[in-house]
Amino acid sequence: MNERERAAYAEENIAYWTGRAPGYSAVNQEELSTSQHRVWGKLLAEKIKARWKGRRPEDIQVLDVGTGPGFFAIVLAEMGYSVTAVDYTAEMLKEARENAGTLGKKIRFMEMNAEELSFPSECFDVVVSRNLTWNLPHPKKAYCQWVRVLKPGGLLLNFDANWYRYLYDPEAEAAHRRDRENVVSLAVEDDTAGTDVDAMEAIARKAPLSALTRPAWDMNILNGLGMDALADCGIWKQVWTETERINNQSTPMFMICGVKRKENVSFACYSDRAGEHVGYA
Repeated sequence: MNERERAAYAEENIAYWTGRAPGYSAVNQEELSTSQHRVWGKLLAEKIKARWKGRRPEDIQVLDVGTGPGFFAIVLAEMGYSVTAVDYTAEMLKEARENAGTLGKKIRFMEMNAEELSFPSECFDVVVSRNLTWNLPHPKKAYCQWVRVLKPGGLLLNFDANWYRYLYDPEAEAAHRRDRENVVSLAVEDDTAGTDVDAMEAIARKAPLSALTRPAWDMNILNGLGMDALADCGIWKQVWTETERINNQSTPMFMICGVKRKENVSFACYSDRAGEHVGYA
């Protein structure tokens, strides 16, 4: 993907998520009002406390990348963590601020590209993200930035899935089709309701990660960027509702948990264009 194609992809992406913001926000509002609030909060707190034992939440700086309507940011701020939440789409940030209510005073919301963070290096203890990486035009560049802003010993928690693998893999396509059939036969709420599936698939076909096998790709990149990373491919069993399981059985959510090595690591990160430096060394 050259610069012109990346720019066009970014514009298409922003336009889509701007229109989708109210509907996506409604999903987050439901999560905040149900047991999902507690489920995700418990998981995030366990991972952060295990990494930063003895630290008070208010002394732990957390960056929520691709916050969308603010679910992670709100849950973390409620638990007392110092949260900065960024998103590339202004309309998503508007929804996030509204969802946060008075809690929004404790969250620093900023409009920012996940691949071009403007923060200084080594300023966050934790970086979290959910359902973002698959959608990025240059995910390797994003990972470079996320690792850069982490302090040595800092924690990365990334939750994602092979959402659109079915566009490239016949077996995945068949499994995806069975998911849609199960949604109808079991009469559960369709997660794609209110979604322009054609528009989303058009975007996904341009997203480089759609055709790749994950989280193997992520692990390879992160370990090369000075992280000690592990993947939990069964995390969906802890965080998904029964409805989510039926809708997405063929694309289970995974969690990547990485810790930035404390020793000095010199590396460079390059884009798909030969020789173009996009990271730091």
